Amino acid sequence: MDNLKNITLEISLKPFKQTDDKSIEAVCRKAFSQWSKLLDHANMVSILLWISDGSEILDYKADLNEQFEWARYIGGANPRTSWDKERDPEGKGLHTTYYLYTENPAIFTYGILKKVIETFKRVGHEVTGKTTRVGATFDPGPEFAKSDFKYNRHEEILLGDTMGKKSFVCCYSVLHADKCHYAGFPFGIPEGTPFGKFFGRQCQNFLTDMGFDYLWLSNGFGFGTETWGTTGAIFDGEKFYPEKMEETQQKIIEFWELFRKECPKFPVETRGTNLSAGIDLATDGVNLKNIYDGGYNILPPPNSPWAALDGDFGLELCGYMSRIAELPAGDDFLYRFYVHDPWWMNSPWIDRYEGQPHDIYLPLAVSRLNEQGEIKNPNHLNFLTIDTSLGEMPDQCPNEIIPHILKAYNNQPDDVSPFVWVYPFREYYENASPNEAKVEKPFFEDWFIRGSINNGLPISTVVSTDNFISSLSVSVDLFAGSVIITPVPEKDSKLEKVLISFIQNGGKVILYGGIDKAGKKLLEALNLQRIVSIDGILDLKLNLLSDDMESSAYPIKINHIKLMSDGGIDTVLNNELDSCTKVLAEVQDNKENRVVALYRNCDEWNNGAVAWIRGTSSNNYVKGSFLLLPHNPEEYYPMEILMRLALQEFGFNIGLIKDGPYVKSPVTMLHRHNNGFYFSGYIPNTTVRMKMKFPLGAPLLMGSETKLTSGHSVYSMPRAWQAECRVFVEQEEDTMLFCKEYTPVSYQMRRRIQVCGLKKATVRIFPEKGFEESTELLLNSSHPYMVTEKIEIHKKNTPWGIVLEAINITGELMISTPFN
Repeated sequence: MDNLKNITLEISLKPFKQTDDKSIEAVCRKAFSQWSKLLDHANMVSILLWISDGSEILDYKADLNEQFEWARYIGGANPRTSWDKERDPEGKGLHTTYYLYTENPAIFTYGILKKVIETFKRVGHEVTGKTTRVGATFDPGPEFAKSDFKYNRHEEILLGDTMGKKSFVCCYSVLHADKCHYAGFPFGIPEGTPFGKFFGRQCQNFLTDMGFDYLWLSNGFGFGTETWGTTGAIFDGEKFYPEKMEETQQKIIEFWELFRKECPKFPVETRGTNLSAGIDLATDGVNLKNIYDGGYNILPPPNSPWAALDGDFGLELCGYMSRIAELPAGDDFLYRFYVHDPWWMNSPWIDRYEGQPHDIYLPLAVSRLNEQGEIKNPNHLNFLTIDTSLGEMPDQCPNEIIPHILKAYNNQPDDVSPFVWVYPFREYYENASPNEAKVEKPFFEDWFIRGSINNGLPISTVVSTDNFISSLSVSVDLFAGSVIITPVPEKDSKLEKVLISFIQNGGKVILYGGIDKAGKKLLEALNLQRIVSIDGILDLKLNLLSDDMESSAYPIKINHIKLMSDGGIDTVLNNELDSCTKVLAEVQDNKENRVVALYRNCDEWNNGAVAWIRGTSSNNYVKGSFLLLPHNPEEYYPMEILMRLALQEFGFNIGLIKDGPYVKSPVTMLHRHNNGFYFSGYIPNTTVRMKMKFPLGAPLLMGSETKLTSGHSVYSMPRAWQAECRVFVEQEEDTMLFCKEYTPVSYQMRRRIQVCGLKKATVRIFPEKGFEESTELLLNSSHPYMVTEKIEIHKKNTPWGIVLEAINITGELMISTPFN
């Protein structure tokens, strides 16, 4: 594992039940010692202190003897929602009332806090031998600590209704006057002071005086008003208001400018929203590109922790990839893992995740490509948090989590994955300019990818359109083994030209979304034209091999809601007699037919091919819900499934066997490491089986048995899993196969893989990098594995790397990798 640039241990003040020097030092030493085996792999170590809710910054008067309110509660410290007496008749719920976490919590002054910070820095260096930073936090919401500033003196800054009416501070709010003394405003706040100006000046004083090194902005602060939900300044759930886009974007940038004018030097790290870059833009006017380009010395937001709460890993992964497609500067970005919650009496690793590592393996299978076409992985790692709601620091969590983190980083992507998301980062923001403000498109397209991932689309490398184009100029074969997945590009754009050339020269592409902005040449390549649109409840005809249902089947109707899906469906074939075109799916309204998915490959394209999926956001907006809610899959077909099914046309058949539509589908990532294929998965319902067949055969996952079924390997996997795959098999007979690690028992070989159950099979093996010539194959050998039956082996170049191909293999194959 390569050293990470930084590892951050997030912690509240709850473990500090006594504030004498000895007690403070004991807590600090325990924090570093518990995680020491992981911290060995970092160049720098950070502590992120969850002190209060950020009101300790807002109220700061530069008096070290002053006591401050801190996050000593379980439950919402400032309830902003009405009491639900039906579900909580006695008002005991944590959203109705709050409780002290211990009978006699410690009293904190700013002076004691400064001592905690100094101790963390000193002990961190003593224990780890590394530079230790300490960061402060600001949260815009009502959850963590009582706040007189936010919920009494200055309610005017509460423009967000995220956790009840007037519950979240908005970064571009404006303060009314008060006469209180503050470190940055000793004579009070003048009327009309922008919050960014006040906050920046208070941060500069507080961070400097306390000895902090950086600032963390929590829960989407700095990125809009409704940072958890679908609605916001631009979208109210029923209508988009693009005319508000220019003013809203300007307000957000003005916050950053004002903040940085007052607090120019301290690095800022951000949590971001629960959504994606495109959805944030369309609903809340967040121009992430302008923020990234502003030189504000920030890290991009990491993966949202909310998948632990709602299981929506499609949204977590889509949001994560969309925000790292481009970066503020350099190659730095962050992965964050949810260990404990110090406020709401839950410890995700223990309860929400059930002690299983799917939220480690899935996001750490994600990588990005920079403009040189280089694979980049997260080089910052955060743990939220290392203490519980009761202020405990159980050894169980680091002991169980660290091996999975090390494994995921040891197996991190080092090559382009088979499925690459080309994300129109720049284009979305350009199209939200005042002259056009086309916001329905990014809204729909990101929700569609979210649903596609939730329905099994294994997309794990992201690259912006600009970096995709520049990467191709560096290496024309960089994406030879990949299917490019991207929205329909705009007419006359550079991307449109590059994609057409890419397809015509052998590239594989899936386009999604409407074609209203497509150019003539691309429409010709797709064999599509536009006519009058239809929408609403439509009959579906599917011409793809669908998933196997053991009980009830998927419905043959869809519900295409124009508001959620960037308009109606207006596509038909331009030439119905074209032999290169295969219609994959179509819909019908009475007698009106429309094409919603097709595949096309032409002889002159050098084996290139393109699929197009119109896409439907199979969701409703329900007032009061943070996210769009999927349609009932027993009533309407989830159209996002088509993205995975369309992969069949490119030789990747990833099917499911499940009881019925009501059973949730697995979320799967697929990345490359050391010339192997690595599958990572989350199985929300472990009765679901996966069946797979790739262009080189059925993948054999290390450590698993499979019964070949019509050339497919079939697997029943646990809730969370990661599996290496180096062997693909093609054979006529459906036999039981297994692929497993085998003891080397050799002075020459450092690793052996055993494959059993083969019957007249063609076996294709991906050797580790550097061992293409020296990997040994033995047929039906036995201990000490020195002799072999006659075996025909060919070394072949494939789009995915060099393979060793063994022909007509029956019995057992031993694959051995020597020492260097």
